[in-house]
Amino acid sequence: MTGPLLLGVRHHGPGSARAVRRALDETGPAAVLIEGPPEADGLVPLAAEPDMRPPVALLAHVVDEPGKSAFWPFAEFSPEWVAIRWALEHKAQVRFIDLPAAHSLALRDAESPGGEGPDEEAREEDPVRIDPLGVLAETAGYDDAERWWEDVVEHREGDAFAALGEAMGALRDSYGDGGHGRDLVREAYMRLQIRAAQREFGSGDEVAVVCGAWHVPALRRKTTVGADRALLKGLPKAKVDMTWVPWTHRRLARASGYGAGIESPGWYGHLFSAPDRPVERWLTKVAGLLRAEDRIVSSAHVIEAVRLAETLAVMRGRPLAGLTETVDAVRAVLCEGSDVPLALIHDRLVVGDDLGEVPRSAPAVPLQRDLAKQQRSLRLKPAALEKELDLDLRGDTDAARSRLLHRLRLLGIAWGEPARSARGSTGTFRESWRLRWEPELSVRVAEAGVWGTTVLAAATAKVESDAIGASALADVTALAEHCLLAGLADALPTVMRVLADRAALDADVGHLAQALPALVRALRYGDVRGTDTAALAGVAAGLAERVFVGLPPACAGLDADAAVDMRGHVDGVHGAVALLEDAGLRDRWRAVLRTLAGRDSVAGVIRGRCARILLDEGELTDDDTARLMSLALSPGTPPGEAAAWIEGFVGGGSGGGLLLVHDERLLALVDGWLTGVSGDAFTDVLPLLRRTFSAYEPGVRRSLGELVRRGPGVSGSASTAGGLPFGFAADLDEPRADAVLPVVRLLLGAGAGAGAGGGDG
Repeated sequence: MTGPLLLGVRHHGPGSARAVRRALDETGPAAVLIEGPPEADGLVPLAAEPDMRPPVALLAHVVDEPGKSAFWPFAEFSPEWVAIRWALEHKAQVRFIDLPAAHSLALRDAESPGGEGPDEEAREEDPVRIDPLGVLAETAGYDDAERWWEDVVEHREGDAFAALGEAMGALRDSYGDGGHGRDLVREAYMRLQIRAAQREFGSGDEVAVVCGAWHVPALRRKTTVGADRALLKGLPKAKVDMTWVPWTHRRLARASGYGAGIESPGWYGHLFSAPDRPVERWLTKVAGLLRAEDRIVSSAHVIEAVRLAETLAVMRGRPLAGLTETVDAVRAVLCEGSDVPLALIHDRLVVGDDLGEVPRSAPAVPLQRDLAKQQRSLRLKPAALEKELDLDLRGDTDAARSRLLHRLRLLGIAWGEPARSARGSTGTFRESWRLRWEPELSVRVAEAGVWGTTVLAAATAKVESDAIGASALADVTALAEHCLLAGLADALPTVMRVLADRAALDADVGHLAQALPALVRALRYGDVRGTDTAALAGVAAGLAERVFVGLPPACAGLDADAAVDMRGHVDGVHGAVALLEDAGLRDRWRAVLRTLAGRDSVAGVIRGRCARILLDEGELTDDDTARLMSLALSPGTPPGEAAAWIEGFVGGGSGGGLLLVHDERLLALVDGWLTGVSGDAFTDVLPLLRRTFSAYEPGVRRSLGELVRRGPGVSGSASTAGGLPFGFAADLDEPRADAVLPVVRLLLGAGAGAGAGGGDG
């Protein structure tokens, strides 16, 4: 019995793909056998569906453990994909003949000859495995395997199957099988499947095999059926499901970590699809991209770039200008020698962001179907290219989009990541997201399918489970916030019950203070989403009361690090209380701040921060503030504690620098204290002060320096509370004040009005 037609290819090679098509057209086999998992045989007809658009991948995952999965990617220019399409068009049988995914996935966690994984990605990552193309390129005198492949295969019309088969045979004779027991097992299974196909369809050209060129010598090898079956005996097995999923050009790139990847998926896709003049068409694409980025590129630039690329190819002895020549031509002519736009060209065109599509009839878990339905109804089409999405939550569609994205995040499906709005809006009715669909998210969807058949049901069940299992109070409050953001009304009662129980048992004021801001944010977001938050408001009020009672004793006797952490809690509680509508709570919080600001046992950084909050709230007068600062900076206070008070008062990005610029009396107090610190103490407090003042804007630091350099003004004393420090005048300069009135009128929308001296002020 003569052997089958063995077509050894490079995965994702357009030259191999064209050669496979020619070979199949010439021989017209009755059966086409392809390297891939046999469980996918039933999915092959979907490749002919009009909605199927590569790049796509076969996804196999263990039924009980969806995280254990593997992909078999196909691009339009993949030889295997071309063979599948040819067989469907010509009514030939298509079968996958690689080791079943049931075995290869089970082998990942087993000590066996099968190794670590089922696909090229796992095999190529093994450090023992040689790089066949690299060895052949080096033998031919090339320092770049991609360039060698282009010259030998991509830029020539002849078939290279025989030559590649012989080359791989020589490599395997020289280097052995690469130390891969898994390859031996896979090749034994493939030989058994080829024999079965030959018995069914006949010998010779009736059976064509499309596989990696590395396997061709092994498939030609004469072995017995018994020997092949012995290699397969005792392999572990798992129950797997398989389907088609969208893939991306970016995930086909070697830089993504895919072992069978290629350097330039976008370039190879162009070579495969261009009917003629590939270099001219490619450089036209490049020009279009650069023009879209507002770079000046004319037709003359493109013509010159084509000429340069072709000239470089001739000088380098290449049959056709390849990617190296076009990149050099683009850099010299279109980019004026700069590599900056080249990075954009490489990202968008050489690699590319093409995202494939699979038909709705493809098998999928119910959760995936519900997600796809919502994506269509909300017009949120997955895309491989990252894009910004601004949502106005006052609209029904945008609100529904927000809920979907938040629910997916709760399920661990990070399709969208919250982002800072480009409009700079801080209102609760706006949200900004960065969306990017990665193929691995299909696995996350399959994993999340254990929680429910719809996104809503799955997110609800997941949140309830997370709340019950949460160990920290802050985690539960965060879940309460996420419940409102995601619109999970059914999960909120469970979360609230757990929250109330945990809050009642947790006596750590730091935990309570850390939990309060998330609760208040949830109340705030609930308002814009129209959610009933009455239960949440009651828990928040109770939590705030417990914080008010426990905070003063918790702030006593803290070391430096603990004091800084507690200052953060004070800021968080203050921000939360400010958002509550309960005036009584706000009054009680101000009383707590007064207690903390005046208690000597409280760390200086906390006392200073409380004094600053009270000043900003109008609860302290300028005289009161000056008195507190004088006490904190008195000679009896240790310099380190005084410096900590200053950090709390004017540090932390709270606008303290501007406060000192405009209130020179406070600046004089700080300056007077600092000049009186001893040399030894100054060395100790300098790092703390430097950290405090280095956070100010350069203009603020410059203004402070000028004020300190100028010193006290002639007309007043900087050292007394009643004086006018640093040059402030005693009387109003009316002509100078009147001069700004026209500008003030314009700013207020009242028109220019009278002249400099007009108006009543």
